[in-house]
Amino acid sequence: MNIEEVHLTTLSPEETKNLGKKIGAAIESGIVIALIGDLGAGKTLFVQGLASGLDVPSEHYVTSPSYTLINEYPGRLRLFHIDLYRINSENDFEDIGIYEIISGREVAAVEWAERLKESMPAEYLSIYFKIIDDQKRKIRITAYGPNAINLLKKIGLKKA
Repeated sequence: MNIEEVHLTTLSPEETKNLGKKIGAAIESGIVIALIGDLGAGKTLFVQGLASGLDVPSEHYVTSPSYTLINEYPGRLRLFHIDLYRINSENDFEDIGIYEIISGREVAAVEWAERLKESMPAEYLSIYFKIIDDQKRKIRITAYGPNAINLLKKIGLKKA
């Protein structure tokens, strides 16, 4: 399988959000984006930018789906924001319909995606957020498959 990895650092929450917006604007078809990192690392902030890049109307404010598990937003492509923090078993994944979402034509941003490791599609982006301090984040983006790699190239992120 084709895999490419990019490393970067964002210096502020706004830069993390802008990275999401840049990726969202470049997305042309459905993709799964696995978001991995500690609480407060910037995953939801990134998804807010992603939604903006996907032209989600501003009246649809993007919030963490910690308690609802899945939030859905209309846009140029439909965006599903999924939080697996409270999900513990394979049966729970099936109950919330995650398999249908990640195999569809929509954009699925999945927080705590490491819990789905064995069920990820062949093509996806994995984004790992590491907290450096209150403002800075080290970010590692791994593209799995040719479409995800092309997305990285389209937004000008080059292989590490």
